[in-house]
Amino acid sequence: MAKVPKIISIILIVAGGVMIVLGGVTYYLVHRELADEKIVVSDDATNFAGEPVEGPFTAYAEATVIKKHTDEISGGKTYAELDRDDPVRATVMDSSFLRASLFTSVVAFGVAALVGALGLLFILIGIAMLAIDRRLQATAIVPETDPAPLPAPVTPVAGDPAPAV
Repeated sequence: MAKVPKIISIILIVAGGVMIVLGGVTYYLVHRELADEKIVVSDDATNFAGEPVEGPFTAYAEATVIKKHTDEISGGKTYAELDRDDPVRATVMDSSFLRASLFTSVVAFGVAALVGALGLLFILIGIAMLAIDRRLQATAIVPETDPAPLPAPVTPVAGDPAPAV
């Protein structure tokens, strides 16, 4: 039973390391896939204008600009609000797909960062558990290997007064 905290600590540390690696790999893959698309944030963006879309902030900025352009084209109407035979409807649909893709990448970046941060937290908890376990082991009272025998119980002799309770 004394080894359980150590085993749990090691599992937490290993799992934390794996989570950090997987979070980093995921973040990099999403970054690389976005960069391969060669998207550039529109010049009229509030932030990051002219920068390549390669991270969560530039992806969000471009999605915001796409929304602004779509609202200008559609008069503020969404895909569902436009008539079926409205020629603008296809453009609004494409805009919705592009924005959804960009927002999905923003979420993927966030999840990857969260997994990495949780991995770090797991490692810290594992290290803390090991430290606490070591300290408890160092301060534990260890019974002697050959303890002194306990005194034999006293048996009352007939005629002795009863012990006071």
